[in-house]
Amino acid sequence: MSKDKATGGPAPRPEEFDAARAMLNRMREAAQARGEIRINAAAAQKAGERQAEARAKRWKSPAAIQYEDGRDPQGIGNVFSRMVRDRGWTSPVAVGSVIARWPELVGPQISAHCTPESFEDTTVIVRCDSTAWATQLRLLSHSLLKTFDEKLGPGVVTMIRVLGPSAPSWRKGMRRVAGRGPRDTYG
Repeated sequence: MSKDKATGGPAPRPEEFDAARAMLNRMREAAQARGEIRINAAAAQKAGERQAEARAKRWKSPAAIQYEDGRDPQGIGNVFSRMVRDRGWTSPVAVGSVIARWPELVGPQISAHCTPESFEDTTVIVRCDSTAWATQLRLLSHSLLKTFDEKLGPGVVTMIRVLGPSAPSWRKGMRRVAGRGPRDTYG
C-alpha cells in the first residue's frame, strides 16, 4: 500500500480520488501551519444571520430609526417645544407669537385697523385707528379669544383691552397752564 504525500496516510484508490477534497485538505493544512483558527461554518452562518436581523431591526429606514436608549430622532418643532417648556419660556414665547402673528390670528381686515401695543400677564392691549373699529373689536373680542385658545393654547390670552385712537395733545413745552386748550385764546 502506498502512502499519500499530503496527509501521510494511506493513498486513496484511483476511484476514490477526489481532487477538490485533496486541494481543500492541503489548504486547511497550510492555514493551520500559518496559525489560523478553523471555525465551524454552521455556527458562523447563524451568528451572521443574528447580526443581520439586529441590523434590520435597528435600521429600518432613515425616517423610522429607533434606538433602545432613548435617542430617537425627533422633529425640530418637538425639540423646540420641549426646550421652551423645560426652561419656562412659554409665556414670553406666547407674547411674542401674539404680537408677531397678529395678522394671521385676527385676519387682514382687523389687523389693518387694529394693532397690538403690549401684552401684560394674559391681557392684550390693542390700539385701533378709529372709534368705530374700537367698538367693532370689543364686539368681536369673544370670538377672537376662542381663536387665540385654538391657535396659541388655552389661557395664553384671557382678555383683550381695546383702546381708541389717541387724541392730539395741545400741550407744548415744559410748563403748562390749566386752560381750555386751543379755545383758551378765543375768548
